[in-house]
Amino acid sequence: MASDVDTAPLVGRADLLREVRSALLDDLAQGHTAAVFLTGESGVGKTRLLREVSTRLREGGALVLTGSCLDIGDASPLHPLLQALRRFDAELTAAQARTSSAVRGLLQMFADETAGPDGAGALLERVSRGLHLIAEGRPLVLVLDDLQWVDRSTRQLLLYLLAGLGDLQLSVLAAVRAESLQGAHPLRRVLTELRRLRSVRVRDLMPLDRADTEQLAAAVVGRPLAAEAAEQVWRRSGGNPFVIEELARDLRDGRDGLSDTLREIFLARVDALPQHAHAVVHAVAAGVEPVDHWLLAQVVRLPEQELIEAVRAAVAHRLLVSADDGYRLRHRLVAEVLQDELLPAERSGLHRRYAEALTSAEAELHQARLAHHWRLAGEPARALPAAMAAAQEAERLHGYAEAHRHWSAALHLADTPTGGPLAVDRAELLGHAAEAAHHSGEHARALALLEDLARADGMSSCALHIRRARYLAAAGRSALAETEYQRVLEAPDCTPRERATAAAHLAELLLHLGRYADAGQRAREALDLAAVVEGSTTEVVLASSALGFSEAYLEDPDAGLAVMRRALATAERSGRPEDVAFAYLHLAELLTGPLNILEEGVVVARRGAERVAELGLGRTWETRLLAIATNGLFRVGQWAEAEKVVAAALRHRPSGADAVELLLARCRLSVGYGDIEAADRDLDAVATVLAGGGARHVIPLLTLRAGLAMWQGRHDLARQAVQRGLTEIRSDDVGILAALVWHGLRAEAEAQASRTVAVDETAVRRLRDVADRVARKSEKAARPVRDVVDGFLALCAAEVGRLNGNDPELWARSVVEWERRNHPYPAAYSRLRQAEALLARRSRVATAGKLLREAYQVAQGLGAVPLMSEIKTLATRARVALDEREQPGDRDAAESRPADDELAVLTAREREVLAAVAEGLTNKEIGQRLFISERTIGVHVSHIFDKLQVRTRVQASAIYLRNGRG
Repeated sequence: MASDVDTAPLVGRADLLREVRSALLDDLAQGHTAAVFLTGESGVGKTRLLREVSTRLREGGALVLTGSCLDIGDASPLHPLLQALRRFDAELTAAQARTSSAVRGLLQMFADETAGPDGAGALLERVSRGLHLIAEGRPLVLVLDDLQWVDRSTRQLLLYLLAGLGDLQLSVLAAVRAESLQGAHPLRRVLTELRRLRSVRVRDLMPLDRADTEQLAAAVVGRPLAAEAAEQVWRRSGGNPFVIEELARDLRDGRDGLSDTLREIFLARVDALPQHAHAVVHAVAAGVEPVDHWLLAQVVRLPEQELIEAVRAAVAHRLLVSADDGYRLRHRLVAEVLQDELLPAERSGLHRRYAEALTSAEAELHQARLAHHWRLAGEPARALPAAMAAAQEAERLHGYAEAHRHWSAALHLADTPTGGPLAVDRAELLGHAAEAAHHSGEHARALALLEDLARADGMSSCALHIRRARYLAAAGRSALAETEYQRVLEAPDCTPRERATAAAHLAELLLHLGRYADAGQRAREALDLAAVVEGSTTEVVLASSALGFSEAYLEDPDAGLAVMRRALATAERSGRPEDVAFAYLHLAELLTGPLNILEEGVVVARRGAERVAELGLGRTWETRLLAIATNGLFRVGQWAEAEKVVAAALRHRPSGADAVELLLARCRLSVGYGDIEAADRDLDAVATVLAGGGARHVIPLLTLRAGLAMWQGRHDLARQAVQRGLTEIRSDDVGILAALVWHGLRAEAEAQASRTVAVDETAVRRLRDVADRVARKSEKAARPVRDVVDGFLALCAAEVGRLNGNDPELWARSVVEWERRNHPYPAAYSRLRQAEALLARRSRVATAGKLLREAYQVAQGLGAVPLMSEIKTLATRARVALDEREQPGDRDAAESRPADDELAVLTAREREVLAAVAEGLTNKEIGQRLFISERTIGVHVSHIFDKLQVRTRVQASAIYLRNGRG
C-alpha cells in the first residue's frame, strides 16, 4: 500500500530520513558495505521513504539502482536487480556510453546465465564485478522494495555482497512488509544472519503519532481539520499514513462511509489469518477495548493454548496489539470493516456472549461495557439499568462527559420498544442527562433536553426556570437567563429554597454583566433567604462571592476579599464541584481585574484551574479560570506565558460562555502581536456566541474590535465599535468603560494624524463627557479600582491633548500612572506618544530618543509588532537610533556586538520558536509542538527576523547556533 507521493507530504519521518541517509552514505568507510532494512505493516510508508532516501542519496553523489520483488516465488531469479538495471539503462544518455555499455554487458551476462548457468558462486562473482564497473568509483546503493517476496538468487546475492565478498562499496536499502514474515519464511533467516553484521541496521517503521496524523490529513484535505474530524481520523487510522490519506481524501471529497480500497485491503489481511486467529480478531472487533484475556477466552471458547497461538498470529500479522491491560485492534477501521461482514445473528451472538461473561464475572461489573453489549445483543431492558449505573458511577467520579454519554444512551434505550413496560421514569432520565450535558459544556444539548423535560411535565415551573437560566447563562445568553431568574423571584408559588437559589444565581450572573451594585443587592437578598433554608450551602457560596466582589469593588477591598475567601473555604468544605469553581472564579476575577493585584490573581486562577480539573470540570470552569490567568499575564507583560496558558485551555474545546472568555483572552494576545487575521477570526466567533451577552463580555469585545481596526488603519470602524459600546451596554464596571473611552479618543487622534478620516467633533465631545462621568463614578469605587481608572483617564486626557497640539507632559503623567501599576504595554505606548510630542516641538530630542529606546525595548520583549513598527517609523523619521551603540545606517556596530547579546532581544516564546527553526522544523510542525496556530508561528518568525535583522531561516538559525544554543 504505497501512498501517492505527488499528493501528500512526507510527515513525521525527518529524523529517520537523516539516519538512513547517514548510515548508507555519510558513515560508510571507503570500500565497505552497509544495509538498512525497513520493516513495518502495510501502508506505514516504507515505499515512500525508499523514494525520499533515494533522491537524497543521488543528490549526495551515489549511484542508486531501484527494483521491486514480485510475489511469484523463485520463478524469476535476480528479478529486482534485473529490473533496476533496465530502469537505469533507460535513464542513461548518449554522453554516458561507457556506463551504458557496462550495464548492457551485465544484462547480457544474465541472459547467458539463464541459457547455461555456471553455478551460483561464479554468477555472484560476475555480478559483483559488473556492478563494480557500473559504479565507476561512486558509492552504489541498491534499493529494493517488497523484500518479503525476494527470490532465492537475490537473497544469496545480498548475503554475498554484504558479507564483503565482492570488491565493491555497496549499500542496500530494502523495505519488508512485517506481517508477511510468518512461520518459516526464508527472509526471516536472512535477516537474522544479517543482523549479526555491524554494518546492517533493521528499523521498524512505526505509525505516525497524533500530531503527525493531523498534519498529514490536513495536507491532503487542504485545510486544518475540525477537532471532531481529526479525532476520528486518528482513532480509525491508528497512525497508518496510507489509511490517513484515504480517510482524508474521503473527507475532502465529501464521501461517506469507507472506501472500497480500504475495505478490500483490510479484508484481505484478515482473510490471510489462520482460522482461530480470524475468530479472535472478529471477537476483539466486537468488544470494548482493551479486551481482557479472560473475557476473550469466554467469548471465543477456545482451549487456552489454541487461544494463545491464535492471538500470537493476529499480533504477528499486525492486526492486534497486546498489552498488560488486554488486546486492541491496531486500527479501529478493522472493526468497521468486519461489522459488515458478519450476519446480524453472528453480531448479536458475540455481544450476548460478552454480556453474559461480564455478568457472571466475580469482579466488579463493568457497567458501561455491559450496557453496550446488552444493547447490541438486542436486549434493551437488560442494557438500561447498566447504562444508568454507568452514568451514576461517572458522575460520582466527576466524569461529566462520560455521564452525559451514558445518560443519553439510557434515554435511547428507554425509547426503544421492548414489548413490555420499563421500570424507569423518563423524566428522571431527561433531568440527569440535561445536567450532565451542562456540566460537560454541551450547553445547547442541555437546553434541548430541558425542553423535552418541560413537555414531559417532569418538574415544577420554578425549578424549570432556574435550570433554564443556568444553562442559558453558561451558553452566553445572559439577558434571557436574567429574565428566567426574575420569573422565579416574582412568582408567588415558588418555595423559599427556589427563591434563594434564583437570587444567588442571579447575583452571580449580574457580576458577569458588570452590574456590581445590583449584584450586591441580590446577594444580600439571597443570603437572607438562605438563612431560613437548611442545606443551602451552594446559595451561601454564590451569594457570598457576589457580595464580596461587590463590596470590594464599590466600598472596601479588604472586607470584600475576606468575604470571598470565606466563601471559598465554605465551598471547599462542601466539596461540591460547582461551588468550588464559582468561588475560585470570582476571587481570581477580582484580583486580576478591579483590584489589580495581578500576580496573586494569576496564582489563584491557576490554582483554581487545577482544583476544578480534579473535580471533572475541565472543559468548563477550568477554561474560564485559565482565561483569567491569561488576562493577568497579559497585563503584566508575560505574553509568552499567557500564550502557553491559553493554548493549554483551548485543548478542552470549550463552548458557550467558557469559549467566550478564552477567545477574548487569546484575541488580546493576537491584537498585541499584530496577528490581525487570527484576532478578527476570534472576534467574529465571540460575536456569534454572545447573543444577549452582558457588559463584561461585550464591552471588551468592542474595545478589542476598535484596537484591531486602528492597527488596520480603519479608524471609522474603530469609532463605530466604541459608539456601539457607549450606547447599547449598561455596566457599573468603570474600568472597562474607561478602556473603551480611551480607544474612542485614540481613534479620533489616529484619524487626525492619518488625515484619511475626518475627526468627528461630536464624538469627541461625547467621549469627553463619558470620561468625566467615569471619573465621577470612580470616586465612589474602592481605591484600587480608582487607580486603574485613573490610568485610563490619563490616557484619555493625553489623547485629547494629542488632538489639540499634543502636550508631552500629559503623556509623561500617563507613563507614571502605568509604570506604577506594572502595566508595561500602555506605559510603552505612552512613551512613544511623549517622544512624538517632544519631537513635534523640536525640543529635548535626547529625551525623546531615550523614550523611544525604552518603549522599543518593552515592545520587543512583548513581541508587540504593531507598536514596534510605529516606534521604528518615528525613530527613522527623527533619525533616532533605537540601539544606543549604533547610529542609523551604522552596520559595523551591529556586527561587533558580543555574540551572547544577540538573542537578548527575543522574548522567551520567540527563543522557543527559534530553537525549533534551527532544528529545521516547518511552521506547522513548530505550531504542533508548542500548541499554537501555524499563523501565530509565522508572526513569531517575522518578529525574530525583524529583531535579529535577518532575512532567512538559515541566517536566524546560524545566529542561534553561534550563541551556543544548538
